Amino acid sequence: MQFQPTLEIAVYATTGFPTIARDIITFLARIALGSIFIAHGWQKFNEWTVAGTTQSFAQMGVPLPDIAAPFATFVELIGGALLILGALTPIVGILLAANLLGALVIVHLVPVPFVDQGGWELVAALASGALLLAAVGPGRFSVDRFLLKGKKAEAKQLEETQN
Repeated sequence: MQFQPTLEIAVYATTGFPTIARDIITFLARIALGSIFIAHGWQKFNEWTVAGTTQSFAQMGVPLPDIAAPFATFVELIGGALLILGALTPIVGILLAANLLGALVIVHLVPVPFVDQGGWELVAALASGALLLAAVGPGRFSVDRFLLKGKKAEAKQLEETQN
């Protein structure tokens, strides 16, 4: 007797949870990731200051620290807020992942993964989360979805008036 996958199993295997559950989980993930990014950006902006972050980046050997430090600071701070809102999610996710890829390659690429030893685990996890959100989108509880619905309604109305 051969196993015959049902449509239900095949759909779950490619889509995971039901749509509403995915949207709620995506919303919670956006809040968690966005909060972490905001905390790191705020630390660079408020506690260390952008000038202090620039000096720290220079000491770590980060190329173009005068550009890299403000970029990292504001991408994390503003990008984290935009992630929570679900606004410009694909762009923000890519920018955050690119920022973290730089941190990984320049600072955290050591043989030990553990963050308490300067390792790459936190950077890799945050970059992966940002990339995943960029790829799958923010879900229905987002500014992106709200704006997209408005664009779809405008397109439909335009199409109806032309017919």
